[in-house]
Amino acid sequence: MNSINKNGCSVCQPGKENYCTFTVKIKGKPKRMYQYDYRTESGDLFATVAPTLKACREERDIWLSSRQ
Repeated sequence: MNSINKNGCSVCQPGKENYCTFTVKIKGKPKRMYQYDYRTESGDLFATVAPTLKACREERDIWLSSRQ
């Protein structure tokens, strides 16, 4: 599995997003999840886990709009 972290710290560059997928078992069935990081130009980090990349980006957009 590729990682978006190094030694437990995000390697996301300012103004960029990084993500990777992993699989978990929910009620015995495998489920693909996305680990997602986004770093603002000012260096603030947003991180989340969601079942789709679209859901991750929607959460990021809500977070960004709440900061304005």
